[in-house]
Amino acid sequence: MDRRSFLRGATVVGSGVIAGGAVAGCSSPSSRSSDAHGGTPTSTTTGQGPPDWAKLGTSLTGALLQPSDSGYAAAGHLYNSVYTPNAAAIAQCESASDVQRCLGFARDHNVEVAARSGGHSYGGYSSCPGLVIDVSRLDTISLGGATGASRLASVTVGAGSKLIDVYSGLAAQGLLLPGGSCPTVGIAGLALGGGVGVFSRAYGLTCDQTASVEIVTADGVLRQCERAQNEDLYWACRGGGGGNFGVVTSFAFAAHPIPQAITLFTLEWPWEAADNVLDAWIRWIPSAPDELWANCQLFSSGTVGGGLVKVTGVFVGSVSACSSALSPLTTAIAAGTTYRFVGPEDYLTATMIEAGCEGMPVAQCAAPAQSPFAAKSSYVGEPLPESAVTAIVSALSSLPASLPGAGGGVVFDGYGGAINQVAPSETAFVHRNAVSCAQYSITYTSAPPSQNAVAAASAWLQDVHQAFQPVTQGSYQNYIDPTLADWQQAYYGSNLPRLRQVKRRYDPDDVFHFAQSIPS
Repeated sequence: MDRRSFLRGATVVGSGVIAGGAVAGCSSPSSRSSDAHGGTPTSTTTGQGPPDWAKLGTSLTGALLQPSDSGYAAAGHLYNSVYTPNAAAIAQCESASDVQRCLGFARDHNVEVAARSGGHSYGGYSSCPGLVIDVSRLDTISLGGATGASRLASVTVGAGSKLIDVYSGLAAQGLLLPGGSCPTVGIAGLALGGGVGVFSRAYGLTCDQTASVEIVTADGVLRQCERAQNEDLYWACRGGGGGNFGVVTSFAFAAHPIPQAITLFTLEWPWEAADNVLDAWIRWIPSAPDELWANCQLFSSGTVGGGLVKVTGVFVGSVSACSSALSPLTTAIAAGTTYRFVGPEDYLTATMIEAGCEGMPVAQCAAPAQSPFAAKSSYVGEPLPESAVTAIVSALSSLPASLPGAGGGVVFDGYGGAINQVAPSETAFVHRNAVSCAQYSITYTSAPPSQNAVAAASAWLQDVHQAFQPVTQGSYQNYIDPTLADWQQAYYGSNLPRLRQVKRRYDPDDVFHFAQSIPS
C-alpha cells in the first residue's frame, strides 16, 4: 500500500472518527481568542439598563446576530458538538474598533462576554449566555520584513485566521509557522495556549514565535504587547491560555524558511505489540533528533482485545536520515511492522496530510467540522511504569463494553527538542520538561450524547487519567478539561502566581471569566 492510499490524517475506529492525529478533538482547540493587554485597573461594570442589541448592531462595521437570525447557527458553530451555541448575541467583528465597542457595550449593560476565534474549545468556552465577540473575520495574513537577531521573516496574522489558511498563505511565500494539525482551529486559541504540532521539536511552539500581540483589554483600550512594551502581558500571551485577559485582534510571528527536505513516516504493529511499542516509543523519543517529531497512537478497534497501534511523524531532513533516526525504535520492538512508509513530501502537502485533508483543496480543508467528544490529557516526564502501560492498553480493549460503537484512543505527542530548550518561566507555557503529552478521548456516536454515554465516558477517561498519576506533570491548557479538579496547577504550575498578578492588574473585575479562567 502506498502513502496516498493510506489516509494518515483520519482513522475510523468503531463508529467514531479520530481526526488529525489528535484523538477525538483536533490538536490545538482551545479557540477562545482572548488574552490580555495592559492599562490602569478600572471598574468595568456600570450597568446602564437592559442591553439594546439593535443599537450595538448599528454601531458595528461587522454583523450582530441573534438566535432569530438565519446566520446565527453558523456563526455560533462549536467544534465539540456536545455543546450548542447559547449566546444572546454574536458580534462578527471586522476591526479592533468593533471589539472595543462590544466591550464597552458589555461593560455598560453588565453583559457576560466570551471571545471566539475558531470555536474549538474542548469545554465549549467559545460561547456564553451573553455576547460572543467573534474575531473570525479578522483573518488577514501579511508578510513584513526580517525580525530579531536570527533575521526570520515577520508575518502579521489576524486573530481569526484558521490554521490551514495560515499554512497555505505562508507556504506561498516559502515560509513555515509551527503549529497544530487541526485545519480549522483559530490561530488565537492555539497561540495563546502554547501551540504544539509536527514541527515543534524542530522550531518550537507557536507561542515561541510570537513577536507581538495587538489586544483589547477589559477597559476597552487597544494595546500593543511585546518585549519592550507591556512585557508582562506579552509574557502571559505566550501560553497563558485563551479567554483570560482580553480579546486579541492580531499577532506578529517570526516565520521560518520552509526546509529543503521533509520526510513523512508511518509505522504500524499488531495490537499484541501495543505494550512493547508504547514503552519503546516513550524511551526513544527523548533521544531522537530535534528535527524529528513523532507520536504514538493507540486506538480502540471496537472489539475486546484488539485495536490499532502506530507511530507517525514528520522529519525535517532526508529519507535516509529519517530512517536512521527510526532504527533504534524499531530495533527495540520485538514484533515486526505490519505497515511501513518512510518517504519525502513537500511542505504544504505534508501539512494537508497531517490535517486529514490529503487531496483536498484548501477551501474544503477549511470547511467547518464538528465532533461530539470528551477528552483529558496528561504530561509525562519519564518512562511509564509497566503497570501504567498495561492499564492504558487494557482500558482501550475494554472501551466497547461500556460505550458500544464509540471511538476511543490515546495519542502521545513527542516533546523535547526546541520545545524544552525554553525555560519554564520564560513564557507562560510551563510544560518545558515533558517527554510527551498524552491526550485520551472518546468520540460519541451521537450529539448530544446520552447521559449514560457521558457517565461511561467520564468513568473511562478518569480510569486512564489515574494510570498516569505516578508520572504525570500536569495537563495541556489547550486541551481544556472541564472535569479536571486541580486545573490551575495542572495547566500553569509554577507560573500561576505571576498569571494571577497579570489578571489582577489588567482585568480586576474579572470581565473575561469562564469556568476555568485564571482567577483574579
